[in-house]
Amino acid sequence: MQDLVQRTIGPHINVKVETASDLPPARIDPGQLELAILNLAVNARDAMPGGGSLRLVLDKATEPEGNGLEPGDYIRLAVKDSGVGMDRQTLMRAIEPFFTTKGQGEGTGLGLSMVHGLAAQSGGALRIHSAVGKGTSCEIWLPPAEGEADSLMTHEQRLATQPRRASILLVDDEALVRLATAEMLREMSHSVVEAESAAAALAQVRAGIPIDLLITDYLMPGMRGSDLADEVRALRPHVPVLLLTGYANLAKGEAVGLPRLAKPFREADLAREVAALLSRETPDERRKRIKPVPAVS
Repeated sequence: MQDLVQRTIGPHINVKVETASDLPPARIDPGQLELAILNLAVNARDAMPGGGSLRLVLDKATEPEGNGLEPGDYIRLAVKDSGVGMDRQTLMRAIEPFFTTKGQGEGTGLGLSMVHGLAAQSGGALRIHSAVGKGTSCEIWLPPAEGEADSLMTHEQRLATQPRRASILLVDDEALVRLATAEMLREMSHSVVEAESAAAALAQVRAGIPIDLLITDYLMPGMRGSDLADEVRALRPHVPVLLLTGYANLAKGEAVGLPRLAKPFREADLAREVAALLSRETPDERRKRIKPVPAVS
C-alpha cells in the first residue's frame, strides 16, 4: 500500500515502510485492514500540515500478563507520524465514536473508532501513544493465526478482465471509501471522476462529462443513490448503474432493477460487477452492429 498511501497524503510527507522478517500470519479481512491503514495515514497527514514523515512499521511484540490482552506474542502494525501530537485529554477520547478535533465537514470522528473495532473483533487492540509536539503512534495489535496464510493470487488471476477502458463517475460521501474504490478502478485502467455528493455528480453530468458507468453509494445526505440513478438515467438513458450499499434489505420498491454490490467489497468483486456492466451492449452499439435489411420491391 505504500504507493497508495503516498499518493493520498501528498509529496510533502515522506512515507517509509519497515517490516520485520519471519512474521506469522494474522486472521483479518485484507480490505478492512487496508482501509484502516489508509484511515490512520490520513489522520497523520492532517497532523502534519507543514510536512513531515510517516512510518509504517510491521513487527512482533510481546504482551505481558495483566496488560489488557491475553499474554503472548502479537503482530504489531504501527503508523507513526512526526506531527503535532495530542494532549492527554484528547488522547483519552480519541477512539470515542464521533469525537473529532477537525473542523465541521472535515471528518466524522469515526475513523479511529472503526480501526479500534476492527482490531478488537480480530482478537487484538488499537493502542495510541502521543504527546504534544512529539507526534503520534497508532498501533494495531493482532494475534498470530495458526496454519499457513492464504496464498496471494496474482492481479491477473483474481480480477475479471475488463472488456474496455471506461469513463466512470464514482459517487460516495465517505472520502476514504471513495478514494479506495477509485484507486481500484484506476488499477483496472478505467478513468474515474469522483463526486462527494449526488448534487456534485449531477452537476458533472449536466456539464457534459462523458460517462460509461455510474457507481454510487446508496445512502448519502440530500439524495439517495437510487434517486441519483433515476436522475442520471433521465439525462443519459443508456448509462448503466452500480449501487454500492451496506444494507442487505432495501425498502420495498427501492432501487428496483439496479445491480448492487454489498459493502465491504473486495477489488475482485468490484472488477466482476464492472466487467459485467460494461459488457452489456447499448442500443446504439446494437444498431451499429445489426445492419438494416434492404427493402424488397
